[in-house]
Amino acid sequence: MSDPGATVLVVDDEPQIVRALRINLNARGYKVITAHDGTAALKAVAETKPDVVVLDLGLPDLDGTEVIAGLRGWTTVPIIVLSARGDSADKVQALDAGADDYVTKPFGMDELLARLRAAVRRSAVTGPDGADAVVETSSFSVDLAAKRVRLTDGSEVHLTKTEWGVLELLVRNRGRLVAQKQLLHEVWGPSYETESHYLRVYLAQLRRKLEPEPSRPSLTERACCCRSRRTTGRPASRSGRRPCSCRRRWSWSAVPWSGWSPAASWVSSSGAWGWSSAASVSS
Repeated sequence: MSDPGATVLVVDDEPQIVRALRINLNARGYKVITAHDGTAALKAVAETKPDVVVLDLGLPDLDGTEVIAGLRGWTTVPIIVLSARGDSADKVQALDAGADDYVTKPFGMDELLARLRAAVRRSAVTGPDGADAVVETSSFSVDLAAKRVRLTDGSEVHLTKTEWGVLELLVRNRGRLVAQKQLLHEVWGPSYETESHYLRVYLAQLRRKLEPEPSRPSLTERACCCRSRRTTGRPASRSGRRPCSCRRRWSWSAVPWSGWSPAASWVSSSGAWGWSSAASVSS
């Protein structure tokens, strides 16, 4: 049984494959959109919001895993990889990047259609994907699909791969705090989970590039809440102060001079970073 009305984006540079999929899917009531390279695929998902993406890995401009990673930066649309790459390592890489299923070419149409129906059912259960590809603040906009940042005057901001990784992770987790350990693990790798100074360096760089007045930063480190407390019934240090039990805290608030929209302020508390919808945040 098909899912009438469901939209499928087919991303493949082989005309024969695209034609065969279009004919079979249309015959079963699916609406089919096609893209022949990775750039067109990212744009198509942002503009049409398909229910499922069927994606080849060997694209002329981008590797399919790059497309998957780009989509997973802002959308949960089901992705079925359809590729001639049959090695276990290729499958693992695609699935780890965010693919939901993997079918190897040559493939049986009945099997692919069954996997497609399953993906559509899972998508229906989780609900429609309401994520936006473009997130705007009063000072700049972030295009998660195109991996591009523009200031309000239209000029594009060049970010390094690492700067983009930090920004993207925080933006796609807006409204939630992201632990420093998670940031370091996902952007730099598992061996960097304790290198918290990396975040200070790269967030300072982002601040210089994105804030209207970087000389008056809204990203500041707060003093530890118990740093000045005296010992009361607990073992004292040589200074007579109670041992500190909390971590350094950071906040990025939308104060009037900062130029940040109250709906797009940054906050970091107790070792976690995030994009908050609150106009001001206290730690």
